[in-house]
Amino acid sequence: MNDNKNISPNLSPLIKGGKDAAGVRLVVLGAGESGAGAAYLAQQQGYDVFVSDFGLIAEKYKKRLSGWNISFEEGQHTETEILKAIEVIKSPGIPDKAPIIKKIKENNIPVISEIEFAGRFTNAKMICITGSNGKTTTTSLTYHILKNAGLNVGLAGNIGKSFAYQVATQQFDYYVLEISSFMLDDMYNFKANIAVLLNITPDHLDRYDYKLENYVASKFRITQNQTSADYFIYCADDPETIKGMAESKFKAQLLPFSIQQTIERGAYLEEETIIINSTLEHFTMSIKELALQGKHNIYNSMASGIMAKILEIRNPIVRESMANFQNIEHRLEFVGKISGISFINDSKATNVNSTWYALESMSSEVVLILGGVDKGNDYSMLKELVRQKVKSIVCLGKDNKRIHDAFENDVDIIVNTQSVFEAAQIAYHLAEKGDTVLLSPACASFDLFKNYEDRGRQFKLAVKEL
Repeated sequence: MNDNKNISPNLSPLIKGGKDAAGVRLVVLGAGESGAGAAYLAQQQGYDVFVSDFGLIAEKYKKRLSGWNISFEEGQHTETEILKAIEVIKSPGIPDKAPIIKKIKENNIPVISEIEFAGRFTNAKMICITGSNGKTTTTSLTYHILKNAGLNVGLAGNIGKSFAYQVATQQFDYYVLEISSFMLDDMYNFKANIAVLLNITPDHLDRYDYKLENYVASKFRITQNQTSADYFIYCADDPETIKGMAESKFKAQLLPFSIQQTIERGAYLEEETIIINSTLEHFTMSIKELALQGKHNIYNSMASGIMAKILEIRNPIVRESMANFQNIEHRLEFVGKISGISFINDSKATNVNSTWYALESMSSEVVLILGGVDKGNDYSMLKELVRQKVKSIVCLGKDNKRIHDAFENDVDIIVNTQSVFEAAQIAYHLAEKGDTVLLSPACASFDLFKNYEDRGRQFKLAVKEL
């Protein structure tokens, strides 16, 4: 752990709410799920709260803020109001290069995340999961296991309801938090009791000066402030993780997982059996029994299993939970079968790595729906899997040239479409009985859709209309 990266350059003495917060201005930038929740918690703690969103605020959040009597503005940032703040809580979607953030930092006003802020007001144990791919699945599976074990647990972070709002309204003993690199960048004093780093592959490099080492450093912030009583779970097979660990120091207990080597303390794969030996009571389970199939999901299941055993959850509950877990919406979600053709919604695959994982888990021939807003994708890592498994590609986006250039020698048919309904119809006609139509775009969705959820829901609707 690089200690010099753990301290905010301008973090002021903390005011923990109550009478000390009376009349103290706290500003929230961004009025989505995390921003609205942070504003509610701040008001509950006695702060003078002001919410500012440079875009338009969704109607449901406007209603909430109005109902809570919280002052807000949309479509602008009023500097005179914002710079009165003792502290600013920033939406993870706002980059540091945004003019208002630069101005705030010039005025030495601390900028923190919703997670950092809300963490001050709860004594719950924090189970925090990050990684370039698999975060949402692993977070959801871990929550599923803990819930089935009867623990009093909340689900938050990049998933579900606002962490801050839950802290304000619930009394959970545990939180399972999906943590993105953008959140980690604005977390300083927050501590994970159990931290998980699933993998590191290039993503969002535009936010990190196009330097992979900056992105890696951001991911390793998940371990900051940990002590010898805490745990750090990581993938021993991931090259960037191992390289990052060589340059870091850890106080937490280290628990690796691997499918390539035997692990003395952690988790590993022996033939087709997962073995977890992080506690006195070992856990074993055949990979054929897992609800989540594919190599990447063996890793996700191992990470969740280690967390469960740290918390001393009984083996039968862990095994049953891993066998009956249903994946989240838009992540390898089975939509239906028509004329023997399966339709899978993996709209959450907004980068090449996610699409690689989706293709890797497919056991039939695939008609692949790809495309959207390309973030400078390198499609080369998909080429081998495309040659092995993909019979045709249906492009879904305004500009599909890079997809054509990448795969024109690997598949016989590449078709352009301009709507998800057209894409679903063409994919259906290209597929045969026993094939899978897989929506796994490898791109952001903002050219034709509001977001990846909108893209996924439209796809499901299109399939129903076939």
